Amino acid sequence: MHRPDPEQWDIAREEAIPRLLENHGGQLYALSRRICGTPEEAEDLVQEIFVRAWRHWEQFDHRSSPMQWLFTIARHACQRMHRKRAGEPTRLESLDEMLPFGSPRVGIVPSDDSVLDEQFRREQREAVGAAITLLPDDFRMPLVLKDIIGFSVREVGEILDLKEATVKTRVHRARLRLRQVLEHRLPQAELPAPAYSRQVCLDLLQAKQDCLDRGIAMPNAEQIVCERCAAVFASMDLARDVCRSMATGAMPQELRAQVLQRLREGGAAAKEPDPME
Repeated sequence: MHRPDPEQWDIAREEAIPRLLENHGGQLYALSRRICGTPEEAEDLVQEIFVRAWRHWEQFDHRSSPMQWLFTIARHACQRMHRKRAGEPTRLESLDEMLPFGSPRVGIVPSDDSVLDEQFRREQREAVGAAITLLPDDFRMPLVLKDIIGFSVREVGEILDLKEATVKTRVHRARLRLRQVLEHRLPQAELPAPAYSRQVCLDLLQAKQDCLDRGIAMPNAEQIVCERCAAVFASMDLARDVCRSMATGAMPQELRAQVLQRLREGGAAAKEPDPME
């Protein structure tokens, strides 16, 4: 994401915040739906984000994009509103548990686009959405910011105040969990054993993750990966595509109207003490 001309946003909050609502309201609603436990909590979170943006607009110093600044506010609001849900895990499985190295059967993504009908896509989207909700909190937010909203690794680190290496570790593990969920819903096929040693397969997996981080295709993949790794990578691509689709769509009109009403009221005080003050 590029950093806009600072002069473009050297404007009063009365103009800036409604513009941010128009430009990024849908993405913030997508974030809130994946972070919160209920639709009502998601709507409350969106309102709190824009109220805080209104109240703190003068603190925007143009060192980041307005969108990144807005999602940093979202991070603080999420931390304040988050309540650990019953049954929410505190860890992800180990790498060995999340990859099919020892299983003779692997989920195969259909190669014919006609097979990927609307019902199939809807089912995959529902499965991924449920899996994201069940991710431990430390993994869920980086994954949503990176693979749904579309921030770079560096930007995610700045928003969450994490080192880039930590962001990568958490996003990579979360991706493998989503891939695992999708794989169980795909047609299963018995494939030959890996053509390489386990370490080579792990190195190729790291290369695949790095390409996903950068938003590029893995070069020469058809020539260097075995049939089993190709199937794993295809399911990772499917999970990525499902995540991307979750960023589309507009904020509900009723929620937008509620946000605008609170802004017209001058950014009425948030429901609880503001952690940014």
